Amino acid sequence: MFIALECGLILKNKSMRRIILLSLSVLALVFPQDVCGQSQNFKNGETVEIGNSIIKELLNNYVDTVKLDEILTYGIEAMLNRLDPYTVYIPEEEQEGLEMMISGTYGGIGAIIFKRPGEGVIINEPYEGSPATKAGLQPGDMILSIDGTDVYGLESAECSERMKGKPGTSVRFKVRKVRGGDTVDISVTRERIHLPDIEYAGMLDDTTGYLRLTGFTTGAAEDTRKEVNRLKKEGMKRLVFDLRGNGGGAMNEAVDILSIFLPKNTVAVTAKGRRGAGITEYRTNLEPVDVDMPLLVLIDGASASSAEIVAGAIQDLDRGLVMGTRSYGKGLVQSIRPLPYNGQLKITTARYYTPSGRCVQALDYSNRKTDGSVGYVPDSLRKDFKTLHGRTVKDGGGISPDVELSVQRYSRIVYSLVLNGIIEEYTLKYVSEHDSVPSPDDFHLSDAEFEDFVKFAAGKDFDYRSESKALLDEVKKTIKEEGLGNLAGALTDSLAKAVDLDKAKIIRYNKDQITPFIEEEIIIRYYFQPAGVKIRLRTDNQLHEALAKWNESLGLLEA
Repeated sequence: MFIALECGLILKNKSMRRIILLSLSVLALVFPQDVCGQSQNFKNGETVEIGNSIIKELLNNYVDTVKLDEILTYGIEAMLNRLDPYTVYIPEEEQEGLEMMISGTYGGIGAIIFKRPGEGVIINEPYEGSPATKAGLQPGDMILSIDGTDVYGLESAECSERMKGKPGTSVRFKVRKVRGGDTVDISVTRERIHLPDIEYAGMLDDTTGYLRLTGFTTGAAEDTRKEVNRLKKEGMKRLVFDLRGNGGGAMNEAVDILSIFLPKNTVAVTAKGRRGAGITEYRTNLEPVDVDMPLLVLIDGASASSAEIVAGAIQDLDRGLVMGTRSYGKGLVQSIRPLPYNGQLKITTARYYTPSGRCVQALDYSNRKTDGSVGYVPDSLRKDFKTLHGRTVKDGGGISPDVELSVQRYSRIVYSLVLNGIIEEYTLKYVSEHDSVPSPDDFHLSDAEFEDFVKFAAGKDFDYRSESKALLDEVKKTIKEEGLGNLAGALTDSLAKAVDLDKAKIIRYNKDQITPFIEEEIIIRYYFQPAGVKIRLRTDNQLHEALAKWNESLGLLEA
């Protein structure tokens, strides 16, 4: 509390006291020892004293009332953001978000909702085995009230918060059923909802297993071990381990997943603190399931953190092939530190290094540009390292795959239909009209059903321009701004007629790309998420390319 005494302030507002104490706590983490002991610490002490004086002057002399808690909260966020995007302050009221990030769990009914302003809450997708499913809530059901409160005037986030709560408690809904239109009262008992990290695990053919992992929350390794064992019993002789889009999570889960495929006591990753201090080796400490089975790891630009630890170790130890595109490049480790008033500080405490000794961190936060921006480590400064069998791999820019795969691209209209929720809305319409659909292996959208979607989407307001039409509109705008309309008007008008298709035509033109998205959304509503992945794999061109190149690339792993 010395800051309050030193500045002559009497802080009666709890939030103000909390923020000031938090400011001191964060600063104490930065330089915990005597402020005057060294020149840098002395400079730090000066800065703190200046900050205290500024606070005093603002409170005593600023022309308007100063909301100190808001100012200091903003200051803390700006200070931490100056370090890196992963060092953040988490106040007490946001602890549930931290728990969700670490464990993938929350208290609630287990459903994704959809809401337009001024309307009811649509049950978009209940999770398999969730309280919502057990209570009979179906996709398309509309919630009219929550615990007696009408939802029409509430925002979607407010409705979501009212549905969440302590496991074992109940929440009451007034629901208009999607089939039949009856209005009924439904009570749902909340449970601890766990969002599984394994989105799908199954056999691609008689001998090839496939496992898609989307995160590394608590229990991810245990679940992965169980699924690998199950697939082996089903005849799996080789495994595709899909880490595309996996943003990472807990390092210990990554190490335990590597324990499935590597000999016990193998160094999986090393963490080094500031200036190389506090070096910690993380070794596999569980008995492996299979150390010889051919392994193919898929990565992309969204594979980060723990996903890169797994891919990097598999690559460095020549345990399997890594295919796809270069990963994100997050080589930083975060720890959780307690703060006053039940807050938490998620702080970057180390860099991690793969078994070959490389750090995959792509952005250099310690050397910002003059404008404050952060630059990537240039390829020219990336250093060479050697895998177990002598192959060359590089640091400083994520994990570069052993085999580069083509990036699957979609037309502009596909993105527009997905991002504007047109496909989701049509799915709910479809569900309201169909009591059941065939199994995921047999389900296909018919031509008549696609035409029904065309008619539905054509009646919606969204940006349906093709890529060429959007580019041409930009060209016309530039021509007009440069005063060249008379010179190029006829040319652009001619081109515009060629690329200006109506909604129905451009949707039909992209039928092959749009249909799998509709099929996936529909099948999820009847058979849940894993079934949707099965549909997605049909048209996963990157996966098909990887399978085609797998055998011919095995020579890369030979000593």
